Amino acid sequence: MRAYLYLIVLTLLCNVAIATPEEKRPNIVFAFADDWGRQAGIYSEVLGKGGINDVLSTPNFDQIAKKGVLFKNAFVNAPSCTPCRSALFSGQYFWRTKRAAILQGAIWDTKIPVWPLLLRDAGYHIGKSWKVWSPGSPGDAPFGGNKYAYQKVGRRINGFSQSVTKIVKSGTKVEAAKKMLYEEVRSNFSDFFKARKDNKPFCYYFGPTNVHRKWIKGSAKALWGINPDDLKGKMPPFLPDVHDVREDLADYFGEIQAFDASLGVLIEELKKRGEYENTIIVVSGDHGPPGFPHGKCNLYDFGVGVPLAISGPGIQGGRVVEDFVGIPDIAPTLLKAAKTKIPEVMTAKSLWPVLSSKKEGLVDPSRTFVVVGRERHVALARAGNLPYPQRAIRTKDHLLVYNFKPERYPLGDPYRLDTDKEPNAKELTNNTFVTLPDEDAGPTKSWIVLNRKNPKWKFYFDHAYGKRPQVELFDMKKDPHQMKNVAGDSSYQEVKKQLIEKLMGILKETGDPRLIDDGKFFETPPMAGPWKRRR
Repeated sequence: MRAYLYLIVLTLLCNVAIATPEEKRPNIVFAFADDWGRQAGIYSEVLGKGGINDVLSTPNFDQIAKKGVLFKNAFVNAPSCTPCRSALFSGQYFWRTKRAAILQGAIWDTKIPVWPLLLRDAGYHIGKSWKVWSPGSPGDAPFGGNKYAYQKVGRRINGFSQSVTKIVKSGTKVEAAKKMLYEEVRSNFSDFFKARKDNKPFCYYFGPTNVHRKWIKGSAKALWGINPDDLKGKMPPFLPDVHDVREDLADYFGEIQAFDASLGVLIEELKKRGEYENTIIVVSGDHGPPGFPHGKCNLYDFGVGVPLAISGPGIQGGRVVEDFVGIPDIAPTLLKAAKTKIPEVMTAKSLWPVLSSKKEGLVDPSRTFVVVGRERHVALARAGNLPYPQRAIRTKDHLLVYNFKPERYPLGDPYRLDTDKEPNAKELTNNTFVTLPDEDAGPTKSWIVLNRKNPKWKFYFDHAYGKRPQVELFDMKKDPHQMKNVAGDSSYQEVKKQLIEKLMGILKETGDPRLIDDGKFFETPPMAGPWKRRR
């Protein structure tokens, strides 16, 4: 009898356990800025003062970093928006995403699983404002074009300095003009909440494009009070320390501060709606600064190093970690947080063990390197629509870059230079495709090209745009800005050999088409006709 009663009690207890409501799943807000490298005020604190981050103010990013985890060594998989985002969404190396691994002519293979749609299928209310994927993505590609878009209120945030400057000219004060744009951000986010049904957990993607070129010259000082000459003596050695370049970089910083202010609006709305404490907030960018040497389209840290801060439920906050992480790692991380199955095809690794740890410094002893790469950016950059294939491995002590086709120009052919049709300052500042088209047009590019024959400044042109050897190796302790290639130094031969072997092993293991048939897949232009070079 006693045994029988014990069995009844045990059965009831088991039924109660089964009936317990599922633990509340976290909401997700992912703020991802175009062309935002590792530039934020808090990095001046954690990486050391004396650099360009000293002049930046990013209180909202800093707030997320201090509440959660700040990553010192976060890297995109490719310094070009489409391959970067293909890797981000798929949780795989960009070279595994087929035609999505290139910028122009990209096509998304809908058979490749992506985390936003996996969250949707798991019951999340999903949506985005502005850039998530790129033109050419059909059907149910990540966020399906405008299918999940909440952006009807206004798009002026995407040209922040242009929009505010125009409003100010009509007689409105600067702060009031800024507020108009912030309210558009707020309204779009509110529309996303209005469409939410049954109190579902949500995933919102905020992707304005204002940090991408172009911006109004002098806007940093006019709109944000950033004095370009405060950067004097702080410039990295690959940028000329002259006023025009300092002003260009400062104006870029102004757009970062505009993005940060918009992030603040999202945080305010989450708090107002009582959702802040149950929301994982991830903030990052898709590669380094556009239109600057070493930046976008380069595998140096200035091109592939990005900010990354993550806060929210289940995350042990108030920490700075040194683990090497790739932005694709966000995919399995968010799926894990949402208690959603991670597809076996994902090559990225969840950050959840790092986020839930209480340790600082190097948390996961296996995270001591990242592998990055690049293929095609602008299709018309080189004769024959050829790419500039690169892969690199970055460790704490070294960066090794392998240039598969060193006979090609890394940032595009220098056409129209030293001819009677040589571009002028206006063309170089406003037209990316006038020459060296893998680097965006802007005042810095213009200044360097126009001063390339001056013996004092010639180095900057040759360093940025000249051909590169097949192997580049940099000693990060002695050369943090990656200026001196030591690949030919006898004392580095063993390190070089080990890094090349490790890099090629990873490429082979993950099925990189670059290693197959001399890279035929990437060497073949994605399409003809539209990409014919115009000179």
